[in-house]
Amino acid sequence: MESRLTDLGEIVNIWTYPVKSLHRIEHEAVAVQEDGLAGDRRAALYVNSEHARTGKTYRGKEDSRLHLIVEPDEARGAAASRGVAVEVRAGERYFDAGAVSLILDRWIAQVEAALGKRLDPLRWRPNFYVRSAAAVEESDLVGKSIAVGNVVLRVVKPIGRCVTTTYDQITGASDPEVLAFVARERDNSMGVYCDVERTGEVRRGDVARILE
Repeated sequence: MESRLTDLGEIVNIWTYPVKSLHRIEHEAVAVQEDGLAGDRRAALYVNSEHARTGKTYRGKEDSRLHLIVEPDEARGAAASRGVAVEVRAGERYFDAGAVSLILDRWIAQVEAALGKRLDPLRWRPNFYVRSAAAVEESDLVGKSIAVGNVVLRVVKPIGRCVTTTYDQITGASDPEVLAFVARERDNSMGVYCDVERTGEVRRGDVARILE
């Protein structure tokens, strides 16, 4: 029996984050490998001085402007100005809890409508930003497979959110209302984590389809 396909939406942006918590790279096309997008989160900053995060990653929670920094050396300097010594580690995948992240514009629109303001999707640091064609929520997609380009992703779980989603993408200023609404009205979830079922390439403009 052939699978029935339901349009989820169009891929309008593709982002990777070469160094975890630092600036993103935007792509027209990206290779999707078994362990995630090519080049995504292949390095991270680790705290190697006395600090609550000693031996752990240095994240946006520790610096609201970390996402604006491109080069690791600059990030080291920014951390040092706060009295924190960090080192760059590379060669692994430094994910929080999933290999590929995906978010729909309709989910962000719910928060925008409630707060009466526009929100940059990069607040949620997704890999794939989708212009939705289906009225679905995160929980509707868990366990489903999504075909996009010649890639197939399996949705694993919704993404739980933290304070970094409150940071303005230009100024770094925090807007606590964003996380408060997500926690109160969306079970603290925005976007979904996916595993890779079939590798390949995804391009901007590809249509993502749910395999029923």
